[in-house]
Amino acid sequence: MSDFTDPNRMMPLTLAQKDFWEEFTFHPDLPVSTVAHYIEMNGQMDGDALNWAIQKTCDEAETLSVRFHDVPDAPFPVQSCDPDYRPVLRQVDLRGEHNPRQEALRLMHQDMEKVIDLRSQPVSQQWLLQLGDDHWMWYNRGHHIVLDGYSMLLLEQRVAQLYLHKLGKSERGTSFRPYSDFIDEDLTYSGSTRFASDRAYWKDRLSGSERLGVLEKGGEDYGVEGLWGECPISAKTEQGLLSLAKEVGLSWPDMLVLVSGAYLLHCLPEAASDAGSDRVLPVWLPFMSRMGSVNALIPSLGVNILPFYLKTGDAGEDLNGFLRRSARELRQMRRHGRYRVEQIAADHGIGSGKRFFFSPLINVMPFEEPDIHGCDSKRVVLSNGPADGFNLTFRADSQGRGMNLRLDADPALTSQAEFDMHLRALREYMNRAVRPGNLSHPVERIVQRACETTPA
Repeated sequence: MSDFTDPNRMMPLTLAQKDFWEEFTFHPDLPVSTVAHYIEMNGQMDGDALNWAIQKTCDEAETLSVRFHDVPDAPFPVQSCDPDYRPVLRQVDLRGEHNPRQEALRLMHQDMEKVIDLRSQPVSQQWLLQLGDDHWMWYNRGHHIVLDGYSMLLLEQRVAQLYLHKLGKSERGTSFRPYSDFIDEDLTYSGSTRFASDRAYWKDRLSGSERLGVLEKGGEDYGVEGLWGECPISAKTEQGLLSLAKEVGLSWPDMLVLVSGAYLLHCLPEAASDAGSDRVLPVWLPFMSRMGSVNALIPSLGVNILPFYLKTGDAGEDLNGFLRRSARELRQMRRHGRYRVEQIAADHGIGSGKRFFFSPLINVMPFEEPDIHGCDSKRVVLSNGPADGFNLTFRADSQGRGMNLRLDADPALTSQAEFDMHLRALREYMNRAVRPGNLSHPVERIVQRACETTPA
């Protein structure tokens, strides 16, 4: 295996990348899908060693050097890994500023507001900003066409490993695999029997897919500021959710998906009634799509997003029954999670220039805080790219500690009053869901009581 992709090799875009390329062509003057984090570090830091570790990580991560090349009379470009597009770490000394941290944030937000021209500009910027003798920020910016949230975590972990190595405290560790391995695996899957099996599953599963909303690309109003707010999860409720997951036999991320999904099923107006009091609500779930894949070791755009149908069960179904039944259906869906949502759309007649409306969406991000040796380190997500409709984002470490819930909504679809009600009711509902004995209570009644307790 070569350590690097041949810079002369022209590779096709993946389905996911084609979707983002179309988005770019429809919104060429907006920084729509910028992805940006910063890591803030306080402590005894070897600046030269950290500089070296970040630059070496950039050298290894070929996704940061991707360059797109137009193809005459073709709807999409091809891509290569161009060493000339590899980011060179920019060092910024702000120790002389009156308010170094404020200036650092200003510079980062200024950079994020710039449009990345995918036809002519590198996709990534990497800065190391020094705010004080023991205070640093690493700014890591890219574009969703080559990076997802897990990729950002891979970059952070590699920097931490190389920094420790440069200090003489660990081995160098395993470098990233070539970006071409990711492309080759994607091409192999598209011609495999697994692909055919996954296609059959999704064709059958979405035979009634008229429930899934569709957007015309280019019609998204990305310039409007959305509604957002934090929904605090107390330590008591957090422990209750972890205990509930163990009791029911679920992973804690799946517990968060299904518990919050039950709320959406009974509270959002788009949960349709088919017959009697039955309600059905498709929610969108990001799927990491990396287990057993080479891109577990390659920063790349690997994440998928899939529709999952939540539905009411028998009359009076309790919370325990809802969670266990829905968990079985969720596990079944994930067995076919490699199949791209863009392919699902094409299979259902949604052609170029259109896409599914990814709302409501529930995203659980079980990522540890970065561990930079000798420092208190904290990750701050500046931009994950745009979102549709109504979105719930849970964050916690890999053990479910430090849970946080953020809500985002499109003000054209959700009023401020409705949004504020959801913030209050969701918090009350999650507090109630973990109370002893509530597993045997009807799930609909638990939701109703939470909403009654927090009127608009």
